This record gives sequence, structure tokens and C-alpha cells, in this order.
Amino acid sequence: MISALELKQRMDAQPFTSFRICMSDGKTYDITNHDMMFLKRNAILVGIDLDSDSIAERFVECVLLHITRIGDIPTAQAA
Repeated sequence: MISALELKQRMDAQPFTSFRICMSDGKTYDITNHDMMFLKRNAILVGIDLDSDSIAERFVECVLLHITRIGDIPTAQAA
């Protein structure tokens, strides 16, 4: 399980670097800027379906207990 403190540290890192949240059901959420995730005590709200101004269409609640890992977003490699 990922702790709220681990997520807070990742969000507050300077400079901010995008990261991926992996859930126990196999879903993933890419956090591409520090304004699209809100931390709660036992969960996070992740903004999804961002428009061109990075405003979220809706939010998904991810319970910390179900976050299996956080990591860097893989970059495309040249073929």
C-alpha cells in the first residue's frame, strides 16, 4: 500500500515530474501536473478527461489501500 505521505512527497517534488498510479484492479492514472490530484486521508481524487486548459471533466476516487505502486510514466522508445 502506498501512503499519503509518499504521494504528497511526489506531488511536492521540485521540479514536478509526471507519474503513474497503478491500481489493484489493473487501472492506471497518469498524473501529468500537480493540480490534477487532491489528497485525502485514505484516498486521492484524480482529475481525468482533461480539456485543453487542463481542467478535469470529472474525478475518480482512488483508495490508498488499492494503489499497488507509483512510478514514472514510460516514454516511447525509438524503433
